[in-house]
Amino acid sequence: MFPLLIFAAAAATAPPPAPPKDRGGACAALARTDPARAIAEANAWRLVGGGISARQCLGLAYVADERWLSAATAFEQAARDAHNSNDSRVGALWSQAGNAALAGGEAAKARGYLDSALATGTLSDAMRGEVELDRARADVALNDPVAARTDLNRATQHVPDDPMVWLLSATLARKQGEVDRAGADIAEAIKRAPDDPDVALEEGNVRAVAGDLAGARLAWQRAVKTGGGLPSGKSAAAALQANADINLDAPATDAPAQEGAPAAP
Repeated sequence: MFPLLIFAAAAATAPPPAPPKDRGGACAALARTDPARAIAEANAWRLVGGGISARQCLGLAYVADERWLSAATAFEQAARDAHNSNDSRVGALWSQAGNAALAGGEAAKARGYLDSALATGTLSDAMRGEVELDRARADVALNDPVAARTDLNRATQHVPDDPMVWLLSATLARKQGEVDRAGADIAEAIKRAPDDPDVALEEGNVRAVAGDLAGARLAWQRAVKTGGGLPSGKSAAAALQANADINLDAPATDAPAQEGAPAAP
């Protein structure tokens, strides 16, 4: 899910096509279909003065090839060049670097990149919210729940229609023992993405820790149905197996009712 934001940022911030050929657009399209060729094209372009656009395309090609840390480095270099030349793409490039570093498991480096993105002052509210969401993910990976809560609260203000913001906010609240907050936030995620297996999984988790075991089982079943072989579907199946004695005849509640249930996965 998240690496797709890198391509979205590129599309949103790319300069107007240059006649007679939009080399940047062509390179980005090639990255989606043939990453190895796109890497070669971006490097060749860079060597003949392709500059920021060539480095950005190189990053996109590395993303498509799942070479996350190489992608982060390419985006970082592009961002530094953009900063030095007062290029308006600088914030989006730092954001892309942060997203790639997160995908590569480098949370501390990712948070630094994302801090740089926020500091540019060039981001739209929507892009700022997505950066705050990514920063919250880095915070969680770095075991900094206080910072994660701050970032998620800001993200809910900037991108309130993004279900992922509410999903991660609910997950953090559940893990911090804030059951009422978790229930309210997962309800917001459900409104925006009722068929998302990740949302259904977390709904089950929240209901489980709140004591609504029947409701938890129904939510997990939805996650299995919609998630297939995805990690969320597999986690939901494991939760169902671990709680196989739940009575499905018990009424499911609309909101978490009580604490003391078995821990959710």
